[in-house]
Amino acid sequence: MPVNAVGGYAMPKLKENISLARFSNYKIGGPARFFFEPKNEDEVRWALNEARAKKLPVFILGGGTNILIDDRGVKGLVLRLDIRTLEANSTMITVGAGVPMADILKFSIKKSLSGLEWAGGLPGTVGGAVRGNAGCFGGEIKDSVVSVRSLDMRTAKLIERSAKQCAFGYRASVFKKKNGREIILDAMLHLKKGNGKKIAASIKEKIDYRKKNHPLNYPNIGSIFKNVPLSAVHKYGSAGYKTALSEKSLTFRGSTFSVKTDPSPVISAAKLISESGLRGVRYGGAMFSEKHPNFIVNVKSAKSSDIKKLIALAKVRVRRRFGIILVEEVQIL
Repeated sequence: MPVNAVGGYAMPKLKENISLARFSNYKIGGPARFFFEPKNEDEVRWALNEARAKKLPVFILGGGTNILIDDRGVKGLVLRLDIRTLEANSTMITVGAGVPMADILKFSIKKSLSGLEWAGGLPGTVGGAVRGNAGCFGGEIKDSVVSVRSLDMRTAKLIERSAKQCAFGYRASVFKKKNGREIILDAMLHLKKGNGKKIAASIKEKIDYRKKNHPLNYPNIGSIFKNVPLSAVHKYGSAGYKTALSEKSLTFRGSTFSVKTDPSPVISAAKLISESGLRGVRYGGAMFSEKHPNFIVNVKSAKSSDIKKLIALAKVRVRRRFGIILVEEVQIL
């Protein structure tokens, strides 16, 4: 921790009234009453002490994806983790929560370490990926996690969990279930020795797919809703679960859905939204993307309330059309 004593280092200082829109992929969000970017565990502890002394609630901000920040801002302390540890010991990697996913992918190419190719083009930070068990193209971050270190925000106790103790699920983990009670500091990942050129090619393939199929030309925070497990759709009234699984196709209430692996069998939330007549529908400055309707994009100075209106509309329309209750993947702050 920097000190004013013999070393002459300046003490950390909380910034005040910092616009959060600049840290959001949506370019949406009001000011944080207090704001700090801790670079290590000691600075996280210092910030928590400051919050306790000022009786402030604490909110964690990662890479600004997968989170919708209210235009009214945040009255407490926002911590944007800047812990950038990135070290390899053979096939074991220790990575700080603030490391962008893009950086760890570059690192894996350089070190010829395979296992994260599925994350090509995935936005956000490692901390956010672990918290939400990020996944795509059949892979998930849990597949590589060995252990995770976190800090209890109330007691400042350091906690280290094995992958099993992290209770990873579909876009979920123990950290998400605790609803912000813990701050992820870093994670240890286990990868495999591979061929750097093949790893790079596989990552590029995923990046190219995203560029082609996702509306990256507009500010967005990724998929708004979780895909729907095939088993859940079956409970909502569809028939022929085993047939749908083997044929990778499901006809439900007059619409046909592809069954994909994510990594368990699911049907697309984007398809549900599209079949409910919402592709391209706009409210204020926000719009369901015509390219990928599970993305709500900021087309013209959208407000957080515009996004929330469309989220609510999708839930109503999909439930009315299919009887399915969509579940948000994004966090609303």
